Amino acid sequence: MTAGAAGQRLVSFSMDLRRSVPFRRHLAFWLLAVGGCALDLWTKHWMFSQPRLARGEVWWLWPGHAGFQLSLNEGALFGMGQGGVWLFAAFSVAAAVGIPVWLFWSGAARDLRLTIVLGAIMGGVLGNLYDRVGMPGLDWGQFVPGRAGEPVYAVRDFVLLAWRWDANWQNRVVWPNFNIADSLLVCGAVALVVISLRRPVEEPDRLEEAPRNERNATM
Repeated sequence: MTAGAAGQRLVSFSMDLRRSVPFRRHLAFWLLAVGGCALDLWTKHWMFSQPRLARGEVWWLWPGHAGFQLSLNEGALFGMGQGGVWLFAAFSVAAAVGIPVWLFWSGAARDLRLTIVLGAIMGGVLGNLYDRVGMPGLDWGQFVPGRAGEPVYAVRDFVLLAWRWDANWQNRVVWPNFNIADSLLVCGAVALVVISLRRPVEEPDRLEEAPRNERNATM
């Protein structure tokens, strides 16, 4: 087989994969992605507009253990990598482009479970990317007087979970504040691991079978 013929087969195979992804997979993915992002942004906006939280207070649902507290994260998930906001923004852009391409160009969206999980992850990626590029229009002076006039390029977090809460912050045992987008990302990542562990052995690739079938036909 010539290189040109192999290339044509590869293109044809890719087109078959794209045609084999039903419209309902596109619908499921984008509904989850847009819906998850919208929920994340709405909850952030609502929480950051509450006067009691803006004053630095904690709004307890379960006193000493669970509630709401505003914080701004210039790092990655759960506060890791502080100061690398633009690096993580670049990673988010790459993920926002790569996920749909992989799902719908390579045909991975034929798996409904994978489509649902990556739709949720996409919602989380977009929600935090919105914050990292400064779209909320916040000023650091609202939170840190010494940084007044400096635009905020950080993720807005508000969910507080604590094992032990104390007036002295050094005695506190708390989980890093997070938001809906973080939850979508973490739950999605766990679901991907579960799917990968439970995925059955796939059939031989159609691209490899085609030449074999041709050889059999000529014998």
